[in-house]
Amino acid sequence: MIFSLLIKSFANRSCPHLACERLIFTCGRRRLRASTHPYTKLRGCLHRALPCGRRLQDMNIGVLTLHRCINYGSFWQARCLVEGLRARGHQAVLLDHRSRRAGMAELRCALQPVLPTPVRASDRPLYVSKTRKFFSAFLSLPCSPSFSLDDPGATHGHDVVVVGSDEVWNLRHPWYSGCALFFGEGVASSRLISYAASFGSYPADQGLEPCWSERLRSFDRISVRDLNSRALVGQALGKEPELVLDPCLQFAPAQAQPALPSITAALSCVAVYGHNFSPWFIDKVRRWASRHGQRLVSIGYRNDWADAQWIDAGPEEFADFIAGSEAVVTNFFHGCVFALRHDKPFVCERSTYRSIKIADLMGTVGAEAHLISPDTGEQECDERLSGPPAAAIGQRIRNWRHRSDTYLDQALAPAGAAAGR
Repeated sequence: MIFSLLIKSFANRSCPHLACERLIFTCGRRRLRASTHPYTKLRGCLHRALPCGRRLQDMNIGVLTLHRCINYGSFWQARCLVEGLRARGHQAVLLDHRSRRAGMAELRCALQPVLPTPVRASDRPLYVSKTRKFFSAFLSLPCSPSFSLDDPGATHGHDVVVVGSDEVWNLRHPWYSGCALFFGEGVASSRLISYAASFGSYPADQGLEPCWSERLRSFDRISVRDLNSRALVGQALGKEPELVLDPCLQFAPAQAQPALPSITAALSCVAVYGHNFSPWFIDKVRRWASRHGQRLVSIGYRNDWADAQWIDAGPEEFADFIAGSEAVVTNFFHGCVFALRHDKPFVCERSTYRSIKIADLMGTVGAEAHLISPDTGEQECDERLSGPPAAAIGQRIRNWRHRSDTYLDQALAPAGAAAGR
């Protein structure tokens, strides 16, 4: 009943443009206490960390990304990127594009996120609660005035527009596929760059049609977050772009003791993040948890094979939970990113939609051994889940941070000092 009423309300043509916040999310309208969360201390800690001479000219920067998705990774990559740019001394905001069509599709996905597995009636209020928390968290994001996705005139007034990160160029995205705005169409700024942009599940062997290649030529600098996207841009432009880290890995937050919810208090918990896992993966994880006396807690989605469910966790609760967990088991890209961010033991399996970007991330940071298969042995699973990632992985991440930082230095350098594309 709740689900059908929500969909009916959002489908009502009399509703104002993307009036989600005014329909079911009114109970969460107070602004989050973002200043107390470790991920919001980026500005201060990163500004202090930048060596003298690295504080480049203050600019007005607009960030074009998928910042209103009901997805932990999408939320945090947007927030980390804009806060990371602000930590450099710039006036950065998320360009707040709106689309009724995309908003409706996002809401439907948020309320039945584990398809093709049907959502239990008892879980629907929990997914509604989770969605409310996201809309409350959106209020904490520094955003421009909203504008229509199909009429991007509001992108004017910025010295630089940064496209990315996330799957902004995914030509197979279920509702943002082929959105010309993310390729720079209609963007009004003196400089257009990308940071950690991705083609997502769109494979390099498909190539790009000339119209997309031409739009990419309008960028002054391009960086991507995965090898697949690097190959696509390289094929289109005849020059490979820079490879950089996802913002959640690039911009290191101040460390703080996470505040765990009652479901994990005084327990040794392992975070389960994802859904529709393979039977062989479930079996390996459950066997390991049984051998080591670990409690599996599924966050954000129902996984009946876990010991407990925390479906309605908000973005801040998710970040706290991963930071305080004993280990992470996932089939999501940002599940791996957050595990790496917090130096957590983890294993991941490939999923059809995310296989490209997960494999590329593991290869980039040298963590291929954490991507397990049906042939992975019991001892190897124990090693991956019982201790933090190898020191060499952390060193590679630090090296990539330096490279990503250098890219931003060059791409955001004052006019005349910036290198050409």
